[in-house]
Amino acid sequence: MSKSQSFALVLASLGLSLAMIGGARVSSAQSPANTQRQRPRRVNDQSPASNASPKASPTPTGEEVDEGDVVRVDTQLVSVPAVVTSSGHPVPGLKAENFQLFENGQLQHVTTFATTDAPFEVALLLDTSGSTRADVVLIRRAANAFIDALRPGDRIAIAAFNTRSQGSTEATVDILVKLTSDRRLLRQAVENLGSSGGTPFYDALERIAGEIFGQAPPAELQGRRAVVALTDGVDSTSNTNFATARAKLLRTGVACYFIQVNTEDFVEDRLLKDCEEDGRLTLSKTQLDRYRRTFAPNTPPEDYEVFCRLGQFEKMHISRELYNLARREMNDLARASGGKNFVAAALADARAAFAQVANEIGTQYSLGYYPTNKSRDGAYRAIKVEVKGVAGKPQVRAREGYFAPKG
Repeated sequence: MSKSQSFALVLASLGLSLAMIGGARVSSAQSPANTQRQRPRRVNDQSPASNASPKASPTPTGEEVDEGDVVRVDTQLVSVPAVVTSSGHPVPGLKAENFQLFENGQLQHVTTFATTDAPFEVALLLDTSGSTRADVVLIRRAANAFIDALRPGDRIAIAAFNTRSQGSTEATVDILVKLTSDRRLLRQAVENLGSSGGTPFYDALERIAGEIFGQAPPAELQGRRAVVALTDGVDSTSNTNFATARAKLLRTGVACYFIQVNTEDFVEDRLLKDCEEDGRLTLSKTQLDRYRRTFAPNTPPEDYEVFCRLGQFEKMHISRELYNLARREMNDLARASGGKNFVAAALADARAAFAQVANEIGTQYSLGYYPTNKSRDGAYRAIKVEVKGVAGKPQVRAREGYFAPKG
């Protein structure tokens, strides 16, 4: 047998082995589900996807052979949460064929699809920084109402802020309970809410991305994950920054929802108190440094080292700029991830806002695709979702894009 014939035989054997492995995976993914709740399915399959184990990873669908005849399997499934409305109302009952999905203007094949009936995973972040006992009671009531509004199959994790230890003023992030559908555990976690004198908001978002959503979701939860945060968004003590937290959250593919509580007037009144008065507030060194770097980068750092040396007008100006910055950051993250912002004028309005979020989550579709562009260049890729076959002028809110893997 010649060398060329031997090489051809080896390639044929390798192709047969890969086909057998791929066939076994597809067969497993297409086994009937053992539940009545609708799971994501692969488009064009004749049967729904199986109940994958929590550690299951997406099934590779594409192969690529480079110049060295090395087979490389691409497993980069991109999940895209999407909400479709018409005249302000959710549009139910859509199917995969109603959607067209584009990456950088190129039409993509929708590989997985989950209807609004599929289960959801939610990380609930409750900002208890600076809260009084009465505030914590309102937050507990709102959180429990939100938990009750979700469906039995949905899983929830709860995170909040607390002081590091008794007698300490250092704020920390507490993951009170990880993802669970056990309502008893969730209510116990809500009951254990503490409070802190600082707001490590960015740190909380980063920990949620890594500790709650760090692992790839099971097949039935692809694109069915969200962060829901009750907060004013004004960070005061984080070690990380917004850009880092944002990037990590967007890589997980979760939709971000914010209930923005307006605390600005209350905070300003206390900021303007004399530094010797009881009940006063001060901006932290972290906040003053963030203000200087963002809005006054050419100003010497020592000009903002001591809060009490600042004039009344300057204190108010800095506070307002930091609040506006927080709103822009939350708006940006919600839009980029396919989530939404809800405004609560006060904590008393939080319960109604949570009901809106629960309704929003219950109307979300989830699409997934393997990009035709397989370059691992780390570049940003824009996503656009369109709907067809729907009467009226439907509007789609979806994830705006992602960064491709690198290396």
